[in-house]
Formats: sequence, C-alpha cells, structure tokens
Amino acid sequence: MTFISHYDSPLGGITLAATNNRLCGLWFDGQKYFGSTLQGETKEAETPVLCQTRQWLDIYFAGGQPDFFPSMQLIGTPFQQTVWNILRNIPYGETRTYKEVAAETAHQLGRPHMAAQAVGNAIGHNPISILIPCHRVVGTNGSLTGYAGGTERKLALLQIEHIPYYIK
Repeated sequence: MTFISHYDSPLGGITLAATNNRLCGLWFDGQKYFGSTLQGETKEAETPVLCQTRQWLDIYFAGGQPDFFPSMQLIGTPFQQTVWNILRNIPYGETRTYKEVAAETAHQLGRPHMAAQAVGNAIGHNPISILIPCHRVVGTNGSLTGYAGGTERKLALLQIEHIPYYIK
C-alpha cells in the first residue's frame, strides 16, 4: 500500500508518497514523470514520514536549511540510485554540472567515463524532488538545462537557496 498526501507549496501543489513509513515520491503536480514510483493501490492518508516531509518542506520554503531528512526508499535501477545518491551529497546552496555528476558517477561505478546524457536521464527521473536536489544540477555554462518540474521552478528553488543564476 502506498500512502499519498498533498502539500501546497509556494511553487504549486506537491504530491507526496510513502510506503513502509519511507518517503518514495515527491512530485510537483503535473511534472514530467509524475507518480513514476507509485505501485499498486494508493490511499490518501497522513503517515509519520509524510508529516515529517511536510515539516521539512515548511522549513525549506521558509528559506531555512532543514537539519533532518525523512527516511527515503529510492525506487529505481542501480544506476539511477547511484546518480540520486550523488545528488543527495550536493550541499545546500551549491550546484554541480551534469558533467561533474557524470564524472562522479563513472568514478563510483569504476568506469573510465560516463555520458552526461545518461546521467541527465537518471536525474530527470528523480522520484523525490527537492529533497534529492536535482535542481542543483546545471549545464556546464551555468544554464538551467532541464527540470522535470519546469525551469521556472528550478530557478525559484535555486533562489530559495541563494544560488546565483548566471545564464538568463
């Protein structure tokens, strides 16, 4: 059973999903790949992990840096999970380029190189937006290349974290 809940953010509605008291999804309503990890029956309910995620989001959208993370269940391929774990290590208020994430992915997988496009695809399928900060990944020239929730939201999330935006 997957439990879902809704959160009204300053950037639009967000749907939260949890199984086994672990967060497994956080999507802006209508975003690309919305609900990609929802499996089986769903039920609207408030669970402890969904309430904790709401608290995290309240702090974040108020301009704070939460000092806790809800327990997460990453549902994806081993490759995707490697990329998403790299994203989790990008500090609040900082960015990385797709090229840098691709290089780190290659290093962790013991490969000589990794295509930035493959990494970009995994980033685009991130099922837990904001908490797994795919919005902190930018193009080599600082451009806002892609964001499943829309580039306007990506820019707004970077502004919340006081990350300068270089390319207009």
